[in-house]
Amino acid sequence: MTFSLDEATAARLGETAESLHRPKSMIVREAILEYAERVGRLSETERLRLLALFDEVVPAIPDRTQRAVNSELSEVRRARRDGGREETRR
Repeated sequence: MTFSLDEATAARLGETAESLHRPKSMIVREAILEYAERVGRLSETERLRLLALFDEVVPAIPDRTQRAVNSELSEVRRARRDGGREETRR
């Protein structure tokens, strides 16, 4: 298999192989393996953004009993069957 690398990448590969005392092919194999394992994972920036969003959204979740939720769902279902909520038909 043959690959073409730009000069900067080739130089970096050479420097890395030299500093680790390993063949360039081993460096490339390990880099591809590491990259493949990260595919589909969140970057650190994305992970932190989602955690911040989670911290923002969770406190906004209404604190209601299951009974209150069931009651509201029943009202919504009844309103749909009857053509809309009572307060919007006035």
